[in-house]
Amino acid sequence: MKLLPAFLSLLLATVALSQPAPRNIVLTVGEGELISFPEDISKVVVAEPKIADAIVVGPREVMVTAKGNGKTTLMIWEEGKAPARFEIQVRLDLTLTSDFNQTVQTELKRDLPEEGVQFTGNAETIVLTGAVKNAGNSKRAEAIARTHAKTVINLIELPKQTDPRQIMLQVKFASIDRAALSEIGFNYFSRNPKTLGALTTQQFQQPRISALQFQNQEFANTTINFADLLNMFAFRPDLNIGATIRALASQNLMQILAEPNLITVEGKEASFVAGGEFPFPILNATSTGGAISPVITVQFRPFGVQLGFTPTITDTGAIHLKVRPEVSSLDYSNAIALQGVQIPALVTRRAETEVVLKDGESFAIAGLIDNRVLQTVARIRGLGDIPVLGQLFRSRSTKKTTDELVVVITPKFVRPLSADEKAELPLMLESFQQTVKDIKAKKDKGKKQASSDKPQMVGSSGYQTPDKKK
Repeated sequence: MKLLPAFLSLLLATVALSQPAPRNIVLTVGEGELISFPEDISKVVVAEPKIADAIVVGPREVMVTAKGNGKTTLMIWEEGKAPARFEIQVRLDLTLTSDFNQTVQTELKRDLPEEGVQFTGNAETIVLTGAVKNAGNSKRAEAIARTHAKTVINLIELPKQTDPRQIMLQVKFASIDRAALSEIGFNYFSRNPKTLGALTTQQFQQPRISALQFQNQEFANTTINFADLLNMFAFRPDLNIGATIRALASQNLMQILAEPNLITVEGKEASFVAGGEFPFPILNATSTGGAISPVITVQFRPFGVQLGFTPTITDTGAIHLKVRPEVSSLDYSNAIALQGVQIPALVTRRAETEVVLKDGESFAIAGLIDNRVLQTVARIRGLGDIPVLGQLFRSRSTKKTTDELVVVITPKFVRPLSADEKAELPLMLESFQQTVKDIKAKKDKGKKQASSDKPQMVGSSGYQTPDKKK
C-alpha cells in the first residue's frame, strides 16, 4: 500500500515534465504577435477575449492581438503534443494616454473654467470627480467625457439641495374679435288704390297688407301692418307710398376667455384646460367568421382653452418658461357626416415658446389671427338687373371676421401661508344663515338692542338647580 502514493507522485512529476514551460508575451494595446508551430494546430482558447484575441491565420500559425489593459492566458493544442501555455500581458501606450489626458483636461477647463472637475481613466472608462455649482455643469462635464470614452462614471458632488421654489403663472387669454358687419336691405309698399302692392328683398320682415275688400269696384279697406320698421322709414301720405330701409354697420370688441392662475414646483409641468370634450367616431375593421365587418368606436377629443408650462430657475435667479397655450373651438361649417352622424371640425390656434423672465415681469403672445369674409347677395329678378336703379332692389350682407388671440403671461415666486396666517376666502353676497342678533332685531323692532356680540343660543337653554329644601 505504501507504493501507491509514491507511484502517483512519480506520475504527476512525469506529466509536469512533459508539459512545456509557459511563455510570457508582453504587448501594448493595439499591437499583435504571430506565433508559429511545427505541427498543425487543433484547438485555441483565450481566457479573457476583452484583453487579447487569438485568430488562427493558418494550419500552424496563430495571430495574437492586444485589445485591453490586463493579463490573460492563451492555450494552444498541437497534434500529438501537450498544450502550450502563453501568459499574455497587455499594457497601455503611455504616449497615447498622455495625449488622451491632455485633450480631455483641456476641454474640461475650456468649457468649465470655474469648476474643479477631475477625471481618471482611459478610452474605455472615465471616472469624473470633484464638485460643481449646479446640476447643469455636472451634465455638461459628463457630456464632454462621453465624447472620449465608452463608459462614463459621474461621481461629481453637487451642492446641498434646498426645497424647490414654487412659481405661480398668471395667464390671461383675450380674444379680439374685429368683426365688421354691413347690411343693406329694402322694402317698398304702396296702399294707393291705383298702385297697390309691395316689393321686398326678403332679407328682413316686410310690411304685410291686410285682406283686400272691394265695394263698387273700388278698394273699401286696405291696411298695412309693420313688424319691423328697420332703421329708416319713409311714407308719403298724399301718394300712399312708403319704404323701409336697413343700412347698418357694427363692430365687435375684445372679450376675456380665461384667467387661470397655476402654481407648480420648479422643473415640474403644470397644465390647465377650460372647455370640454366632443365624441369623435373612428371606423375600424374587424374579422368576424372569416369576413371583415366595420366597427365604430368613439374617442373623446378635447377642445377649449388649454395651457401647459414648465418653469425652471436659472443661475441668475430668473425664471425660464416653456409655455404651450392653445385655444380651440368646434367648427360646424367644415363638419363631415359619417353614417348619419355629424362630426364637427376643430379650429385651433396654438403656440409653443421659451422665454426668460424675472419675478413679476410679463410677456404677450399675439398675432394668432383667424380672418374670414362671408358675403351674401340677393336681388329681385328683373328689377335688380336695371342699371343704377337696380341697386334699390338688391340686398347685400358682408361679414368680415378678424379674430385675434392674445395671451399675456406673468410668472411670480410664491410661498405658502404660515400656520399663523389665515387665508382670505371670498365673501358671500348674502349670508347663508341669519345670526341670533338679526333674529332678535326682527322680533324686537323699535326696542334697544343689546350691544353684546357673544354667541347666544336660540330657543330654550340652560339648566335648573335642584331646591335644597325639598
